[in-house]
Amino acid sequence: MRITRAVVPTLFTVLNMLCGFLSIVQTSEGHFAEASYFILMAGLFDALDGMMARLTKSSSQFGVEIDSLSDVVSFGAAPAFLVYKLHLYQFQEWGLIISSLLMIMGGIRLARFNVQLVGFDKDYFVGLPIPSSAFAIVSFVLTFLDETNHLEPFAASMLAPLSVILSLIMVSKVKYDTLPKFSAKGIRKHPVKAISFFFCVLLIVFTKGNALFYLFAAFILFGLLRYMVHAVFRPVQKDVKEIEQEEAPSYDV
Repeated sequence: MRITRAVVPTLFTVLNMLCGFLSIVQTSEGHFAEASYFILMAGLFDALDGMMARLTKSSSQFGVEIDSLSDVVSFGAAPAFLVYKLHLYQFQEWGLIISSLLMIMGGIRLARFNVQLVGFDKDYFVGLPIPSSAFAIVSFVLTFLDETNHLEPFAASMLAPLSVILSLIMVSKVKYDTLPKFSAKGIRKHPVKAISFFFCVLLIVFTKGNALFYLFAAFILFGLLRYMVHAVFRPVQKDVKEIEQEEAPSYDV
Protein backbone atom coordinates (compact mmCIF):
# COMPACT_ATOMS: atom_id res chain seq x y z
CA MET A 1 0.00 0.00 0.00
CA ARG A 2 1.40 3.37 -1.05
CA ILE A 3 1.56 6.01 1.71
CA THR A 4 0.75 9.50 0.46
CA ARG A 5 1.21 12.96 1.93
CA ALA A 6 -2.48 13.00 2.89
CA VAL A 7 -1.66 10.59 5.74
CA VAL A 8 -0.10 13.45 7.76
CA PRO A 9 -3.19 15.68 8.13
CA THR A 10 -5.43 12.59 8.41
CA LEU A 11 -3.40 11.44 11.44
CA PHE A 12 -4.19 14.71 13.25
CA THR A 13 -7.85 14.39 12.26
CA VAL A 14 -7.97 10.90 13.78
CA LEU A 15 -6.39 12.27 16.98
CA ASN A 16 -9.12 14.91 17.00
CA MET A 17 -11.77 12.17 16.85
CA LEU A 18 -9.98 10.15 19.54
CA CYS A 19 -10.00 13.16 21.90
CA GLY A 20 -13.74 13.52 21.34
CA PHE A 21 -14.26 9.88 22.30
CA LEU A 22 -12.05 10.25 25.39
CA SER A 23 -14.05 13.32 26.39
CA ILE A 24 -17.27 11.29 26.25
CA VAL A 25 -15.65 8.58 28.39
CA GLN A 26 -14.50 11.15 30.97
CA THR A 27 -17.96 12.72 31.08
CA SER A 28 -19.59 9.32 31.65
CA GLU A 29 -17.28 8.87 34.67
CA GLY A 30 -18.17 12.30 36.08
CA HIS A 31 -14.80 13.92 35.29
CA PHE A 32 -16.19 17.08 33.72
CA ALA A 33 -13.03 19.19 33.79
CA GLU A 34 -10.99 16.41 32.16
CA ALA A 35 -13.72 15.96 29.54
CA SER A 36 -13.52 19.68 28.75
CA TYR A 37 -9.75 19.54 28.37
CA PHE A 38 -10.04 16.68 25.88
CA ILE A 39 -12.38 18.81 23.75
CA LEU A 40 -9.81 21.63 23.83
CA MET A 41 -7.13 19.12 22.78
CA ALA A 42 -9.39 18.02 19.94
CA GLY A 43 -9.49 21.66 18.85
CA LEU A 44 -5.69 21.76 18.79
CA PHE A 45 -5.52 18.69 16.54
CA ASP A 46 -8.31 20.15 14.38
CA ALA A 47 -6.21 23.26 13.79
CA LEU A 48 -3.09 21.22 13.14
CA ASP A 49 -4.71 18.97 10.53
CA GLY A 50 -5.63 22.00 8.43
CA MET A 51 -2.16 23.44 8.87
CA MET A 52 -0.55 20.14 7.84
CA ALA A 53 -2.86 19.86 4.84
CA ARG A 54 -1.69 23.28 3.63
CA LEU A 55 1.97 22.56 4.31
CA THR A 56 1.90 19.21 2.51
CA LYS A 57 -0.47 20.56 -0.18
CA SER A 58 -2.73 17.57 0.38
CA SER A 59 -6.12 19.26 0.85
CA SER A 60 -8.81 17.02 -0.60
CA GLN A 61 -12.50 16.22 -0.49
CA PHE A 62 -11.66 13.14 1.57
CA GLY A 63 -9.96 15.38 4.12
CA VAL A 64 -13.03 17.63 4.28
CA GLU A 65 -15.35 14.68 4.89
CA ILE A 66 -13.29 12.92 7.59
CA ASP A 67 -12.65 16.26 9.28
CA SER A 68 -16.39 16.91 9.47
CA LEU A 69 -17.05 13.41 10.85
CA SER A 70 -14.43 14.01 13.53
CA ASP A 71 -15.90 17.41 14.34
CA VAL A 72 -19.37 15.92 14.88
CA VAL A 73 -17.85 13.59 17.50
CA SER A 74 -15.50 16.04 19.24
CA PHE A 75 -17.44 19.30 18.97
CA GLY A 76 -21.00 18.01 18.66
CA ALA A 77 -21.59 14.76 20.56
CA ALA A 78 -18.93 15.34 23.26
CA PRO A 79 -20.10 18.82 24.44
CA ALA A 80 -23.76 17.76 24.11
CA PHE A 81 -23.16 14.78 26.40
CA LEU A 82 -21.11 16.98 28.72
CA VAL A 83 -23.88 19.55 29.31
CA TYR A 84 -26.45 16.78 29.71
CA LYS A 85 -24.51 14.81 32.33
CA LEU A 86 -23.31 17.94 34.10
CA HIS A 87 -26.69 19.60 34.66
CA LEU A 88 -29.39 19.24 31.97
CA TYR A 89 -30.24 15.63 32.90
CA GLN A 90 -32.33 17.17 35.69
CA PHE A 91 -34.86 18.39 33.11
CA GLN A 92 -35.43 14.85 31.83
CA GLU A 93 -36.86 14.86 28.26
CA TRP A 94 -36.34 18.61 27.85
CA GLY A 95 -32.76 18.23 29.02
CA LEU A 96 -32.18 15.56 26.38
CA ILE A 97 -33.67 17.71 23.65
CA ILE A 98 -31.77 20.87 24.60
CA SER A 99 -28.41 19.15 24.98
CA SER A 100 -28.84 17.21 21.73
CA LEU A 101 -29.28 20.49 19.82
CA LEU A 102 -25.52 21.13 20.10
CA MET A 103 -24.88 17.92 18.16
CA ILE A 104 -27.82 18.12 15.74
CA MET A 105 -27.38 21.76 14.75
CA GLY A 106 -23.61 21.28 14.61
CA GLY A 107 -24.09 18.38 12.19
CA ILE A 108 -26.42 20.48 10.03
CA ARG A 109 -23.89 23.34 10.12
CA LEU A 110 -21.11 21.02 8.91
CA ALA A 111 -23.26 19.49 6.16
CA ARG A 112 -24.19 22.96 4.90
CA PHE A 113 -20.54 24.00 4.94
CA ASN A 114 -19.47 20.94 2.95
CA VAL A 115 -22.03 21.34 0.17
CA GLN A 116 -21.27 25.07 -0.16
CA LEU A 117 -17.48 24.66 -0.02
CA VAL A 118 -15.65 26.14 -2.99
CA GLY A 119 -11.89 25.92 -2.46
CA PHE A 120 -10.20 25.52 0.91
CA ASP A 121 -9.23 29.12 1.73
CA LYS A 122 -11.99 31.19 3.36
CA ASP A 123 -12.04 34.63 4.98
CA TYR A 124 -15.21 33.95 6.94
CA PHE A 125 -17.74 31.27 7.89
CA VAL A 126 -21.52 31.56 7.57
CA GLY A 127 -22.89 30.52 10.95
CA LEU A 128 -20.85 29.96 14.09
CA PRO A 129 -18.31 27.17 13.44
CA ILE A 130 -18.98 24.05 15.51
CA PRO A 131 -15.53 24.16 17.21
CA SER A 132 -16.26 27.70 18.44
CA SER A 133 -19.57 26.52 19.89
CA ALA A 134 -17.83 23.63 21.66
CA PHE A 135 -15.07 25.90 23.00
CA ALA A 136 -17.67 28.33 24.33
CA ILE A 137 -19.34 25.45 26.19
CA VAL A 138 -16.18 23.93 27.67
CA SER A 139 -14.65 27.30 28.62
CA PHE A 140 -17.96 28.12 30.35
CA VAL A 141 -17.78 24.81 32.23
CA LEU A 142 -14.13 25.29 33.22
CA THR A 143 -14.78 28.88 34.35
CA PHE A 144 -17.80 28.12 36.55
CA LEU A 145 -17.18 24.54 37.74
CA ASP A 146 -16.77 24.61 41.54
CA GLU A 147 -14.84 22.38 43.95
CA THR A 148 -17.81 20.02 44.32
CA ASN A 149 -17.73 19.24 40.56
CA HIS A 150 -20.95 21.20 39.99
CA LEU A 151 -21.63 24.46 38.21
CA GLU A 152 -22.14 27.56 40.30
CA PRO A 153 -25.91 28.22 40.74
CA PHE A 154 -26.16 31.17 38.34
CA ALA A 155 -24.02 29.41 35.72
CA ALA A 156 -26.16 26.27 36.03
CA SER A 157 -29.29 28.33 35.31
CA MET A 158 -27.63 29.76 32.19
CA LEU A 159 -26.44 26.45 30.70
CA ALA A 160 -29.71 25.57 28.93
CA PRO A 161 -30.18 29.06 27.33
CA LEU A 162 -26.51 29.10 26.32
CA SER A 163 -26.86 25.70 24.63
CA VAL A 164 -29.96 26.79 22.71
CA ILE A 165 -28.43 30.12 21.62
CA LEU A 166 -25.20 28.51 20.40
CA SER A 167 -27.17 25.85 18.53
CA LEU A 168 -29.26 28.45 16.71
CA ILE A 169 -26.29 30.66 15.84
CA MET A 170 -24.54 27.66 14.24
CA VAL A 171 -27.30 27.35 11.62
CA SER A 172 -27.80 31.12 11.25
CA LYS A 173 -26.44 33.34 8.47
CA VAL A 174 -24.27 35.35 10.86
CA LYS A 175 -20.74 35.67 9.47
CA TYR A 176 -17.71 34.85 11.61
CA ASP A 177 -14.10 35.50 10.65
CA THR A 178 -11.73 32.60 10.13
CA LEU A 179 -8.44 32.37 12.01
CA PRO A 180 -5.63 34.38 10.40
CA LYS A 181 -3.21 32.52 8.14
CA PHE A 182 0.22 32.74 9.77
CA SER A 183 2.19 33.56 6.65
CA ALA A 184 3.60 36.80 5.26
CA LYS A 185 0.78 36.94 2.72
CA GLY A 186 -1.92 36.13 5.30
CA ILE A 187 -0.68 38.75 7.79
CA ARG A 188 -0.43 41.44 5.08
CA LYS A 189 -3.97 40.63 3.94
CA HIS A 190 -5.52 40.71 7.44
CA PRO A 191 -3.14 42.60 9.79
CA VAL A 192 -5.88 43.57 12.28
CA LYS A 193 -7.10 40.00 12.53
CA ALA A 194 -3.55 38.69 13.09
CA ILE A 195 -2.76 41.30 15.76
CA SER A 196 -6.08 40.68 17.53
CA PHE A 197 -5.45 36.93 17.59
CA PHE A 198 -1.94 37.48 18.98
CA PHE A 199 -3.22 39.66 21.84
CA CYS A 200 -6.00 37.15 22.61
CA VAL A 201 -3.39 34.40 22.94
CA LEU A 202 -1.31 36.60 25.26
CA LEU A 203 -4.38 37.38 27.36
CA ILE A 204 -5.22 33.68 27.71
CA VAL A 205 -1.63 32.90 28.75
CA PHE A 206 -1.38 35.75 31.27
CA THR A 207 -4.75 34.90 32.85
CA LYS A 208 -3.91 31.16 32.89
CA GLY A 209 -6.95 30.42 30.76
CA ASN A 210 -9.43 32.40 32.86
CA ALA A 211 -10.12 34.81 30.00
CA LEU A 212 -11.00 32.04 27.52
CA PHE A 213 -14.77 32.04 28.01
CA TYR A 214 -15.02 35.83 27.98
CA LEU A 215 -13.03 36.03 24.74
CA PHE A 216 -15.30 33.49 23.07
CA ALA A 217 -18.35 35.35 24.37
CA ALA A 218 -16.97 38.60 22.90
CA PHE A 219 -16.23 36.85 19.58
CA ILE A 220 -19.78 35.47 19.35
CA LEU A 221 -21.43 38.73 20.41
CA PHE A 222 -19.31 40.75 17.97
CA GLY A 223 -20.51 38.58 15.08
CA LEU A 224 -24.13 39.02 16.15
CA LEU A 225 -23.75 42.78 16.60
CA ARG A 226 -22.08 43.18 13.20
CA TYR A 227 -24.87 41.14 11.58
CA MET A 228 -27.58 43.28 13.19
CA VAL A 229 -25.85 46.53 12.17
CA HIS A 230 -25.58 45.33 8.57
CA ALA A 231 -29.22 44.21 8.62
CA VAL A 232 -30.32 47.69 9.73
CA PHE A 233 -28.13 49.76 7.39
CA ARG A 234 -28.19 47.55 4.29
CA PRO A 235 -31.80 48.49 3.38
CA VAL A 236 -30.94 52.17 3.91
CA GLN A 237 -27.90 51.91 1.64
CA LYS A 238 -29.99 50.08 -0.95
CA ASP A 239 -32.67 52.80 -0.90
CA VAL A 240 -30.05 55.55 -1.24
CA LYS A 241 -28.48 53.78 -4.20
CA GLU A 242 -31.88 53.38 -5.90
CA ILE A 243 -32.68 57.07 -5.36
CA GLU A 244 -29.30 58.08 -6.83
CA GLN A 245 -29.95 55.90 -9.85
CA GLU A 246 -33.42 57.43 -10.34
CA GLU A 247 -32.09 60.99 -10.05
CA ALA A 248 -29.11 60.40 -12.34
CA PRO A 249 -29.45 62.42 -15.57
CA SER A 250 -30.40 60.50 -18.67
CA TYR A 251 -28.51 61.14 -21.92
CA ASP A 252 -30.77 59.07 -24.12
CA VAL A 253 -31.72 60.93 -27.29
